[in-house]
Amino acid sequence: MKKLTLFLLLGAFSLSILAQSKKQKDLEAIKNMCGCYEVSFNFAETFNYSEDSTYKGSEVKHSGAIEWVQLVEDSDNKLVLQHLLVVGSPESQKVIKHWRQDWLYENPDLYMYQASNKWKYVKKADDEVKGQWTQKVYQVDDSPRYEGSATWVHVDGKSYWENTTDAPLPRREYTKRDDYNLTVRTNRHQITETGWIHEQDNDKVIRTDEKDFVLAQEKGYNFYTRVDDEKCKKAKDWWKNNQNTWKLIRSNWDEIFAMKQDVELKNKVEGKRLFEYIFALDKSATNEDIKNILESFIN
Repeated sequence: MKKLTLFLLLGAFSLSILAQSKKQKDLEAIKNMCGCYEVSFNFAETFNYSEDSTYKGSEVKHSGAIEWVQLVEDSDNKLVLQHLLVVGSPESQKVIKHWRQDWLYENPDLYMYQASNKWKYVKKADDEVKGQWTQKVYQVDDSPRYEGSATWVHVDGKSYWENTTDAPLPRREYTKRDDYNLTVRTNRHQITETGWIHEQDNDKVIRTDEKDFVLAQEKGYNFYTRVDDEKCKKAKDWWKNNQNTWKLIRSNWDEIFAMKQDVELKNKVEGKRLFEYIFALDKSATNEDIKNILESFIN
C-alpha cells in the first residue's frame, strides 16, 4: 500500500512538473510576439458562393508597416500585448494605437460576437478550458472585438495557437462593404525564428435569425519580421507618455466586462464613432470623462 501511494504521488508530481514546463513554453511563445517588427499584411478573397452573378469580391490587399508590440501586463495567468503602428517617413513619423491582445490562462469567461455590434457573455466549464489560453482581441479604442480559447502547441520545433471564432468585419472591409455582417475567423499565431506569423482563414457570413450563409472566403497572411528596436523608438516613447490614460480606459472596460452581461454598442453617438471620442482624449482626461464616454455608447 505504501509503494502504491508513493507511486501515485510521484506520478502526480511528474504530471505537475510537465504542466508547469508546458505553461512556461506557452508564456515564452506569447512574449515572443513582443518587440519591433516590420509587418507585411496580405489578404486575398479565395472563393465566393454568391447567387448574384454581378458579385464583385474584395481586391487583393498588400500593405506594410512598422509595428511595436508592447508588453503591458505580465503575470503567470495573464499577458497584455498592445500593438502600436509607426507610419510616415523617418522625418515625420506618427504613432497610431492599433489592436490589443490579452492572453488569459484557463479563463472560463468569454464575450462571443453575435453580429450587429453585440457580444454575448458565455461562461465555459473549467474542464473545457483546462490548459488553454484565451486570446481576447480589442479594437483600437479598447472596445471588444473577438475572443477564443485554445491550447498552445509545441511540436517538431514549432509553437503555434489556433482557434475559430465569430468576429466583426475587419476595418479594411466594413468601410467598403455591407453585403455581409459577420466574419468567422480561424486565427493561427505561429512563432518563427525571425518573428511570428498571423495566418487567417476567414468566412464572410450573412447571419440572420434563421441561418448563416457563407458569402465568400478569404486567406490572410500577416508576417511579423523582427527588426532593431530603434526603429520603434517613436512608438515606445509615445506609450510612455500615454500609457496612464490607456490604463484608465482598460480599467473602465474591465468594470463593464466584470458584470458578466451581454454587451451591445451603438455605432455612433452624435455623429461620431467611439474611437473618435477616445482618440481625442489627452493626458488630462479623468476617469469620469472616460466612464461617461463609454456609458454613452452602451445600450
